[in-house]
Amino acid sequence: MAKKIVKKPAAKVKKVAGKKVKKAASTPVKKVPAKSPKAKASAPAKPAIRKGFNKEDLAHFRKLIEEKRKEILEELDSLKSTMMDVTTGQYETENSSYSLHMEQGTDAMEREKTFLFASREGKFLGYLNDALKRIERGDYGFCTDCGTLIDKERLEAVPHAQQCVKCKMSKK
Repeated sequence: MAKKIVKKPAAKVKKVAGKKVKKAASTPVKKVPAKSPKAKASAPAKPAIRKGFNKEDLAHFRKLIEEKRKEILEELDSLKSTMMDVTTGQYETENSSYSLHMEQGTDAMEREKTFLFASREGKFLGYLNDALKRIERGDYGFCTDCGTLIDKERLEAVPHAQQCVKCKMSKK
């Protein structure tokens, strides 16, 4: 059997500092650029840290929210007691002694108003609880649309606000 002859690629001659240097031919190697100080400058910047309210302001807003929350819970208890029979724990029906004095339609309307108020107060309680969670997370007072800090005056009036006045007005 005859021997196969494999030819190697010819060596390349390169001049380095005036001397001839033999360099073996090889497959091209992908060069990885070395890290330079400029590489750090082109790296994506870290997001800017937003400066919010100080601890005293947050404590003040927490107190405001907790006071409003306490009022709402008392109101819900009051509404619940008007909707339920205290002895049985069931919702009052049209057969209650109260309906003997009024027309049944008026009685039903009063019950529906009471349920509406209770529903509204429950929703407001949810907003207040959410505001307390935002204080715990550290993102209380920032607009959810544009990210700016909401004015203290707005938060004094509406402590559960999630949007600045500008963003709130633009949605109307």
